[in-house]
Amino acid sequence: MGLTAILQAILLTADKPLSVEQLEAYFQPEEKVARTAIRAALQDLQEACAGQSFELKETASGFRLQTRAEFQQWVQRHHEEKPQKYSRAFLETLALIAWRQPITRAEIEEIRGVAVNANIIKTLLERDWVRVIGHKELPGRPEMLGTTRHFLDYFNLKSLDDLPSLAAVKALDMDKLQLELLG
Repeated sequence: MGLTAILQAILLTADKPLSVEQLEAYFQPEEKVARTAIRAALQDLQEACAGQSFELKETASGFRLQTRAEFQQWVQRHHEEKPQKYSRAFLETLALIAWRQPITRAEIEEIRGVAVNANIIKTLLERDWVRVIGHKELPGRPEMLGTTRHFLDYFNLKSLDDLPSLAAVKALDMDKLQLELLG
């Protein structure tokens, strides 16, 4: 059995993305599986996924096998729970944190022109999409918020550089974005 097939089996059963280093740890030292061989096998796996219903996706935390987006309407039917709907205020707050981080709650409120509901920040923190990354040197030392690795993984981003430009986002229909978030 080849390295590509072994990596495919590992990634199919993993509950989170795995880095090359984490994949390397699955092998015994006497197996002498080098990181370069793992990277080459991952490339082979990515090519093997072409035309399949699943794809190898690299995110900030590593690699994972996932169903391609065009098959979601069928795959989601076997999930009983309804996906959570997010309000426009929630999505705007998340977007501001993603594009303007580090950012304080007051800065978000200034840009949006309305107060940020505490439950929005609480939900973002609970979902592990944002975290407190420091405190601003102002009276009261307000928390500065930024996105997490989990945020990048959830939205299939390798880094913040993969975020679309603000101009592209402004052209998006918020209803379409909501549907995409719901899967």
